[in-house]
Amino acid sequence: MPKDSQSVFPVHSRTLGASGGAPALALHCALAHGGAWKGVVNDLGDRLSVTAPDMPGHGKSDDWDRRCDYHDAVTDAAETFLEDDITLLGHSFGATVALRLAERHPERIRRMVLIEPVLFAAARETAPKAFTERREAARPMMEALARGDTETAARVFTGTWGVGKSWGQMGDQARALLQKQVRIIEETEQALTYDSAGLLKEGALERCTMPILFLRGAQTEPILGEIHAALLARLPDAREVVIPEAGHMAPITRPDAVAAEIAAFLDKT
Repeated sequence: MPKDSQSVFPVHSRTLGASGGAPALALHCALAHGGAWKGVVNDLGDRLSVTAPDMPGHGKSDDWDRRCDYHDAVTDAAETFLEDDITLLGHSFGATVALRLAERHPERIRRMVLIEPVLFAAARETAPKAFTERREAARPMMEALARGDTETAARVFTGTWGVGKSWGQMGDQARALLQKQVRIIEETEQALTYDSAGLLKEGALERCTMPILFLRGAQTEPILGEIHAALLARLPDAREVVIPEAGHMAPITRPDAVAAEIAAFLDKT
């Protein structure tokens, strides 16, 4: 159960999977909610008992109040759900939080599945061209946020990182929610692009000696492959599997394929 502490942002959580399964914590991507893991967890059957919190400003959690750095807040909130011998699952932004938890508490993590962690800073030195191209591609969204144009920002963001629906295909309620949430993306910039949280500092990744599975969609943004390569080079026990016919949102668009790879990983670890 989460700690009762005024210093930690209170978040809503749900339990997915089998009550008798191995304990797991699943961290969703930005602009989603913990329920995004339902398809994957259902396909895993009785293997895992999953706690899936909603990040601040997402799902049924309260609106984000900007009390501190957003990556710090999400990590501190997620940390309250940790228990010994736990399996961590993380997707996109959530995968960067999972990695940070593993660096903080390597002795408590049994294994970890990271699906396309958007830690762009990892590619800054190893793939500078891809890093620069990613920054330029994000510029229209960041400029829209700077001038308060949340509709354009949300449309650009979902066009790159969404499930494949165009802005016009979404309902009014979905578009309104995305416009409300998209400002959070601006608050992740320092952690993801410049590693303000220190995930890449000397010796940090090397502390994560647990088995780690990286999953990447074959049709995802090219920089994700560069990020994976940079992280794999430093993590002691990590491997990557590419999901065919999948993009960045594979846990939602290809839950069966994602679950199959996770199941095989669970069997081995």
